[in-house]
This record gives sequence, structure tokens and C-alpha cells, in this order.
Amino acid sequence: MKIALLGYGKMGKAIEKLALAQKHEVVLRINSKNTNDLTIDNLKQADIAIEFSTPHTAVDHIKLCLKAQIPVVIGTTAWSMYQKEIEAQCKEMNGAMLVASNFSLGVNLFFELNRKLAQLMNAYTPPYRTEINEIHHTAKLDSPSGTAISLANDILACNSLYQSWENFKSDNGKVLPILSHRIPDVPGTHSIKYFSEADEIEIKHTAYNREGFASGALLAAQWIIGKKGIFSMKDVLSL
Repeated sequence: MKIALLGYGKMGKAIEKLALAQKHEVVLRINSKNTNDLTIDNLKQADIAIEFSTPHTAVDHIKLCLKAQIPVVIGTTAWSMYQKEIEAQCKEMNGAMLVASNFSLGVNLFFELNRKLAQLMNAYTPPYRTEINEIHHTAKLDSPSGTAISLANDILACNSLYQSWENFKSDNGKVLPILSHRIPDVPGTHSIKYFSEADEIEIKHTAYNREGFASGALLAAQWIIGKKGIFSMKDVLSL
């Protein structure tokens, strides 16, 4: 598999390391210093593009991949305000894109567990209240994380009490709080807590390193080659 890495920070380098170990080839590496190298001709050297840049550059990167007819796996978050526009363009151009807030197998299983627990707890909220806590490294640009937003949106879809989420603790009982913490050199921890005056239920996922995210991104990249449409990790993992 020939890969174009769009974003060559910590995540891009983790993907490259694992890709080379799996005998794949990285034919294009784009960072802030060589954006002029991101052309349709250069993209066409690749079988797949993997996008892990920034919310400010991701949209233009994805559009160029669609024009080049190169499937693109997207791990960048905080660009959702443009997602409907990009999805419409993907359908119009008969392209292929796969969007995930998190590519880790463990996190995607955690998503399923969160949905199931939210369904179970719906009948018991109140007396139980809910909050989400997320911890990431200090260099993370978005807060809350895309993973935390996905967890929150799944709870909102299952729980009739909460009407929205906010990135702080609110006195409004219908607002689901997401509490964000930034600590140096932490790959990521997410927890969902249900608590009452009597007890507490908590589920948590802790990443030890970036290998799980890189492995999932490469799995998604191999899976989408040859396909057309808009996909997620639920499609890849048949969840």
C-alpha cells in the first residue's frame, strides 16, 4: 500500500513507523513546511491518503484528495462544521472517505459499551447524573476532544434527560458536562461516570501510546481501498 501522510506530527510519524514495519510505502509526507508539495499529481502516486493535520488545513486536504480520486482516511477533528459540505462533494465526485474521531480498536469497542450503558441508564437518570472526563497532551489543539464529543453525542441519542453538552460543569440539569484536562505526554484517557447520592458507576478507556491509533488508521486505510462512499470505523470493524 502506497500512503500519502497529510500531517506529519506525532500521529503522522507513529503511522509512518508502523506502516514501514508492515512493509507499506510512504510516498508523500506533508507538513506546514512543504505544503506546495500537496498537488493532485503527487497525491496520485498514492493508493490512500491519511489525514492527521489540523482543523484549519484538513478541509482543503480532503477536497484535494477527492479531486485526485484518492480515498482518504480522516482522523483530524474539530472541522465538523464543514462535514456536510465535504460529504456532499464526496458523493458528487463518487469518491471515498472514512471519518473517525478515534481509530483505536479499544476506543471503538468503548464507544459501543458507552452506547449500551447509556441505554440501560436512561430509565435511571435521575437519580443518576452523568459526566465525561477526558485527558490529553498539552499540544492537543481541540477541547473537548473529538472522542469525547462522540461519546457525548451517543449519550444524548440514548438519554432523554440531556439535551446538549457543554465543555464545563453546568448548573443546568439538562446539559451533559465534558470536563477537559491537558497534561504533558498523555496519549489520552476518557471516562464516563454515572453517580447518585448512593453510589457511582464508571467506565474508562486509557491509551498507553499512539500505536493503537496508528494501527486502526492503517486498518481503515487498507479496508477503504477500492470502495466508494462515506464510511466510519463501525463499517471497518462491523460493529
